[in-house]
Amino acid sequence: MDWLINLFTNQEGVAHIALLYSIVIAFGVYLGKIKIGGVSLGVTFVLFVGILAGHIGFTGPLPILTFLQDFGLILFVFMIGLQVGPGFFESFGKGGLQLNMLSCLAILLNVLVMFGCYYLFFDTSDKSNLPMMVGTLYGAVTNTPGLGAAKEALNSVFPQGTDFDIASGYACAYPLGVIGIISATLAIKYICKVQLDDENAQLTASESENPHAKPHIMYLKVSNSYIGGRTLKEVSEFLNRDIVCTRIMHDGVVSLPKRDTVFELGDEILVVCTEADVKAVKAFIGPEIEADWHEEDQPQPMVSRKILITNSSMNGKTLGKMHFNSVYGVNITRITRQGMNLFASRNHIFNVGDRIIVVGPEENVKRVAAMMGNSEKRLNAPNIATIFVGIIVGLIFGSFPLAIPGMPVPLKLGLAGGPLIIAILIGRYGYKMHLVTYTTTSANMMLREFGLALFLASVGIKAGAGFWETVVQGDGLKYVYTGFIITVIPILIVGTIARLKYKFNYFTIMGMLAGTYTDPPALAYANSICAGEAPALGYSTVYPLSMFLRIFTAQLIILFFCG
Repeated sequence: MDWLINLFTNQEGVAHIALLYSIVIAFGVYLGKIKIGGVSLGVTFVLFVGILAGHIGFTGPLPILTFLQDFGLILFVFMIGLQVGPGFFESFGKGGLQLNMLSCLAILLNVLVMFGCYYLFFDTSDKSNLPMMVGTLYGAVTNTPGLGAAKEALNSVFPQGTDFDIASGYACAYPLGVIGIISATLAIKYICKVQLDDENAQLTASESENPHAKPHIMYLKVSNSYIGGRTLKEVSEFLNRDIVCTRIMHDGVVSLPKRDTVFELGDEILVVCTEADVKAVKAFIGPEIEADWHEEDQPQPMVSRKILITNSSMNGKTLGKMHFNSVYGVNITRITRQGMNLFASRNHIFNVGDRIIVVGPEENVKRVAAMMGNSEKRLNAPNIATIFVGIIVGLIFGSFPLAIPGMPVPLKLGLAGGPLIIAILIGRYGYKMHLVTYTTTSANMMLREFGLALFLASVGIKAGAGFWETVVQGDGLKYVYTGFIITVIPILIVGTIARLKYKFNYFTIMGMLAGTYTDPPALAYANSICAGEAPALGYSTVYPLSMFLRIFTAQLIILFFCG
């Protein structure tokens, strides 16, 4: 039995450390699935199991705990950035700009309420109280990367270490933070007298894909005498709209039109354009018809195939410069990206993972499929080189010191901010550097959750030794109720403004608030009562900027006010 006792007590052994993390993470994940009042803490429960392990002395060497904590944080924030990067800048559209402004207001109010609680309820002469309130702030807003950024900033301000651990404040505030977000969001419903059935009906009537991007397919008969004798290129230029003519029936023969194909009166054509251009195209070319071409009887039948882009050399190529029609004898009619159907504009930039609809003779389509890759198996393997290249650049960028007057040490974006920003940029512009950034959703989630679990387990184990004294004998109760105040007040203010002033749909507001607080349980609750995608859209619109600001403000507060 000595070997078993040694396995649990010898902190220097690799097996002991692996066992420690496996137990903490496994129990944390399983316990996190337990729902109370329909709400669960998810993977965050790993933190509490880690605290328990540290409290009973089941721990490991501090340098190893710190390494795994920091590496987990880096992996977590980088995968978040890679996921949100493609849509980060597009999130500042018209409605998105207002939602992001409201999100920024909520983040500012969180910080202001935190300082208000600090001056009202705590002894400001005690240097430990403000850092602990920062931990409480990030527990109240359920933002784990912000906690990591704050801990890293503390290490730069107090390189010799401190006798307090802000993770205790985080752990005290987190459970009521999850509950407070949902409760305050529901309170807005009653404050603004929202009727859920009316909101769902409004969404059903208004939710649709962008008519300027969604493709529309129709058969037309050429009846405008102006078009007779003119080429497809001339017709497209006169319309001043993108159209794709995939097939033409002339004298009973179906063929694939090219840009120099001449239209004659009475020809029947199959056209793809954006929904917004349907009326203009029909008015100029001719009426829509029901066509029955029996293409299988044609000497060279046309086929339509979905092709998956998996060849990394296609990443970043522009559709208009590929000359599919003239060189390969096919047309690209539609593109599907992340579940969205897009019109095949000449300016579209291909990304690995796109699915394209290709129309043309079967042999030609097969050649294009070979060129594009069309291998589902290739996408199952993550592009791990891109991930680590991004982390290298992110760490260098995060370590760059920026001297700001009044700060005791130079500002650095650090292990959280640097990789996050670089990941966002790579996710958006990586194709320009020939970096393949595509990862399947499952691969991204796996790496992200693995990093988060390592971080939470490490933080919990390190905080466990002093947690009981902090909660019971110290200011634990204050962290609980001040955290709840920090959670609730900004939501009530911002949610009411969003509804009464900007007239946003209530479910969009729920998603926006969940994204601002980077809180998946709140989003899950909103999705459970909404018939549409409004909560997810609101969440994804503000999440990237909110995550960045949470991390950045954590470092600013520590460096500027705690130094």
